[in-house]
Amino acid sequence: MSGIVFALLGVAVAVGLAGMGSAWGVGIAGQAAAGVVTEDPGKFAKVLVLQLLPGTQGIYGLLVGFITLSKIGLLGGGVNMDMSMTQGLLYFAACIPIGIVGLISARYQGETAAASIGIVAKKPDQFGKAMLFPAMVETYAILALLISILAVSAL
Repeated sequence: MSGIVFALLGVAVAVGLAGMGSAWGVGIAGQAAAGVVTEDPGKFAKVLVLQLLPGTQGIYGLLVGFITLSKIGLLGGGVNMDMSMTQGLLYFAACIPIGIVGLISARYQGETAAASIGIVAKKPDQFGKAMLFPAMVETYAILALLISILAVSAL
């Protein structure tokens, strides 16, 4: 089996898991946002911003996927079908951090965003403070993104 299979599996892990986490988190926050907008449509913009925050992990996974595809030559037309098993496994390992952390952090960011949406529902003037809670969860997704980008770029 060629190493390219493992490299592509790494892309699938980065994009798939981070995307699933984002869908999960955005869905959780969206349920809370829908309840608030039902009661007060004027809060739509504020709760929409909070709902969108867990979507960033999917973007991070996609970014790592594009960088990896570019490094292995699939975006440039010069794919290395004879990639060694070791090289393929290294690409796979480099993609794991954003895949796993993206999946988990997006879910918890969705829950935190839902709680922040509750703050906005009762005290819309506290929107800035409410944004900080889900942003703290984002920190760990950014750290995983950096590790995956550094690891893929080093190969």
